[in-house]
Amino acid sequence: MKIPIDDYAWGVAVANDLVATSPTVRADGDGLPGPSALADFLAAHRLRRDDPPTDEDVRQVHFLRREVRGIIETETADQAVAGATVLIRRAGLPPTLELDDEGRWEWRVPTTPEASLADELAALVAIGILGVVRTLGHERFRPCAAPGCRGVFADISRAGRRRYCMPDLCGNRVNVANHRARQREGTPIR
Repeated sequence: MKIPIDDYAWGVAVANDLVATSPTVRADGDGLPGPSALADFLAAHRLRRDDPPTDEDVRQVHFLRREVRGIIETETADQAVAGATVLIRRAGLPPTLELDDEGRWEWRVPTTPEASLADELAALVAIGILGVVRTLGHERFRPCAAPGCRGVFADISRAGRRRYCMPDLCGNRVNVANHRARQREGTPIR
């Protein structure tokens, strides 16, 4: 895999979605219970491999998921950078400058040929984390604002106002609860 450095949003999306698969976050259990769920996760993030995921890949990705969560929960930018640097070293080689499909030069981080699936994901996620720290700042790492949710995420929205780890789930749940509370109180909806 060759990971474009300037496309850190891709790595952040993988990181956020990976952390959101955890049974710590999901009420319905692990979002990556086996190889087929991992294959679906990879496909949803435009990640292809020649071999289908194995049970060992799933186990290693579960460990990676914990590491990524720990990095997002760090207290300082230095800690996040140190954690991401450890991740990128698992599979990443020194950056290279290569021509893209349109003939423009682009920085990329290649992964080693013997890198495992989890190691390649680690390098991709690390690029995303480093991109957030450099471009947006460490304050973009935050916990989910939904009551009772234990999710964490990196906010790469333009305005920087994202509040939920899974907006379509946690945000929806909060909006429905607020709507029902207004209905019970007889408060008019504006």
